[in-house]
Amino acid sequence: MHTFGYRANALLTYALTILALMCTIASFSDNFNFPSPSAEIQVLNFNWFQKQPHGNDEVSLTMNITADLQSLFTWNTKQLFIFVAAEYETPQNSVNQVSLWDAIIPAKEHAKFWFQTANKYRFVDQGSNLRGKEFNLTLHWHVMPKTGKMLADKLVMSGFRLPEEYR
Repeated sequence: MHTFGYRANALLTYALTILALMCTIASFSDNFNFPSPSAEIQVLNFNWFQKQPHGNDEVSLTMNITADLQSLFTWNTKQLFIFVAAEYETPQNSVNQVSLWDAIIPAKEHAKFWFQTANKYRFVDQGSNLRGKEFNLTLHWHVMPKTGKMLADKLVMSGFRLPEEYR
């Protein structure tokens, strides 16, 4: 008959084939999820707006972040990585992005939230280009699945303007 090694190899190959097939089906099933996340970010206050000693502009602001990201969770979602970025244009660069705040949402129960926070990371521009500048606040998210490809998307909130004068 067949040796023990031959039988173990056949069993392991069969098990791995079934596992790969199950992972493929799980990943494919995410294509049938059509999420509808919602979010709103309000700038409550510019805590300070100053020029650093070496000439760069720096802003500290307080934001009110409200979001319902529960529709992004499926049975295949491990966690969400979210971050808020300020996006603006300068004469040197057509697109500038500065990450202001981030978080990891481990479960669907935590994906609906409201809180008030100051920017976690420094909002600094290389140069003095921020006075009176219009900017967008964008909520980005990355859906990290248990198996399959990672998905990313964003919601852009526009209509914000920085002060004309340093404070």
